[in-house]
Amino acid sequence: MAIRIHGAVDLNNLVLETARMHLKAIQLSYTDDIFREFTPEIARYMYPRPATIRTETEAFILAAMQENTERTSLTVVLTDKATGAFLGCAGLHKIDTSEPEFGIWLRRSAHGFGLGREAIYALKEWAVEHLLYDQLIYPADERNVSSLKIPESMGGKIARRYESQSGLGMALRIVEYVIA
Repeated sequence: MAIRIHGAVDLNNLVLETARMHLKAIQLSYTDDIFREFTPEIARYMYPRPATIRTETEAFILAAMQENTERTSLTVVLTDKATGAFLGCAGLHKIDTSEPEFGIWLRRSAHGFGLGREAIYALKEWAVEHLLYDQLIYPADERNVSSLKIPESMGGKIARRYESQSGLGMALRIVEYVIA
């Protein structure tokens, strides 16, 4: 499926603004932040494995930047609007398909403030304006209650449940929501 993006938007220079954050296209300048904050605790309910050396984080960022260039995914970093502090990463992956998929993680100190919901809402607004799709997908492990609340707040409906494995080798019990 072809995507529709107004004008010649460069996804590697995209900035979205919310009430409390900037969602900025991922860049190598965030390598140290991502390497430091994407810990095994943060990744316990996620597919990716945290990097053990800095160059793995660099490789992840370069791959994400390439996907932004190819317009197959949009990966952003979340920063505090007032201070510029790094808060986490989010993405809308598979944007060249009929079912783009959300992903998000926040650094530990940013949990519990509704920032994940705010970021996902901003990505959804961007998708509505710029993409052609049938539905949006939001997968989350059933034990990650805070994450499950995000698609539920958007009217998401459970489409399926399945088991998978995290990058850390943990069993995941995924609940996949669809958002029309």
